[in-house]
Amino acid sequence: MYYMVKIKNTIRIPPSEMTEDLDEVSKKIVQDVFEGTMDKDYGLIVMTQNVKRIGEGRILHGDGAIYQQVEFEALTFKPELHEVVDGIVCDIVEFGAFCHIGPLDALVHKSQIMDDKIVVDVENRRMEGKETKKVLKVGDKIRARIVTLSLNEMNPRESKIGLTMRQPGLGKEEWKKKEKEKEKGKEKEKKEDKK
Repeated sequence: MYYMVKIKNTIRIPPSEMTEDLDEVSKKIVQDVFEGTMDKDYGLIVMTQNVKRIGEGRILHGDGAIYQQVEFEALTFKPELHEVVDGIVCDIVEFGAFCHIGPLDALVHKSQIMDDKIVVDVENRRMEGKETKKVLKVGDKIRARIVTLSLNEMNPRESKIGLTMRQPGLGKEEWKKKEKEKEKGKEKEKKEDKK
């Protein structure tokens, strides 16, 4: 889920930047230092804005840089366990499908894609249900639930997120449409049988 949060922290403004506009320098440093990092409380910091310097900065003996306290707004992405997310399949591997869910990638293990034996075609980047003939390929839009979550603060791209598509209302959009059509057909048959 995406959140807009306020964060307070301290940045280091090097001596070479002190002749510039300190507000602009602070904004650039905050972007460089914080965007793309993972915070255990806030999640992945996607974007920063509205950077404000708080009070006067401090100079440490022997350093020469200004240590400036700042407050800024940050757009963050923090996936939650059991959250339903929309994603796009970005890679098919022998053991499942990797999907972009916002700025992070997650894995749907092949056992969690559908209630059918799956034939994986890595070369053509697709999977198919043996009996249902449901196809999942790179570029498909899916809806899934987060079932495992291990966020890596040191390297956000190494976070491990596991998904399932084997619950009602989840899966590829076209699969859900076909299921609804089947249900309508069965209801129609029942009505005709009663007559």
